[in-house]
Amino acid sequence: MSKNGYEKLIIWQNAYKLRKMIFEITKNFPKTEMRRVSQMNAAARSVKQNIQEGYGSTLPRYINHLRYGKTSLAELMGDLRDCFDDCLINYEIYKKADKLCGQTDYLFMRIMQALQKKLNREKRKKTP
Repeated sequence: MSKNGYEKLIIWQNAYKLRKMIFEITKNFPKTEMRRVSQMNAAARSVKQNIQEGYGSTLPRYINHLRYGKTSLAELMGDLRDCFDDCLINYEIYKKADKLCGQTDYLFMRIMQALQKKLNREKRKKTP
C-alpha cells in the first residue's frame, strides 16, 4: 500500500492507467514509428509525473505542474487521433484511450479551477 497522497487522486489514477495504456498501444508499432512511440510515451509519462511533482508543493507551483500535465495530455490526444487516422490503431482502441483522456482532461480543468480559487482566497486574506 502506497503512502503517497497523490496516488489517492482520481486524476493521478487516470494518468497512471493512461501511461500504461499508451505503452501497450505503442509497443507493437512498426519501427518506422519509433519517434512517434517515443513522443507518445514521453507525453503520457509527463501527464502522470507533473501531477506527482506538483503535489505537496506550493499552490502556484502545483497549478503550474498541472498546466504542464494538461498540455502533455493535449499533445497525447492529438497523437492518438493521428494514430487512428494513420490506421495504426483501430476504432475501439482509439475510443477507449480517447475516453480516458477526456475524463482526465476534465479532472485537470476541475482541480486547476479549485486550486486557483483557493489561491485567490489566500491572496485576498493577505492583502489589507
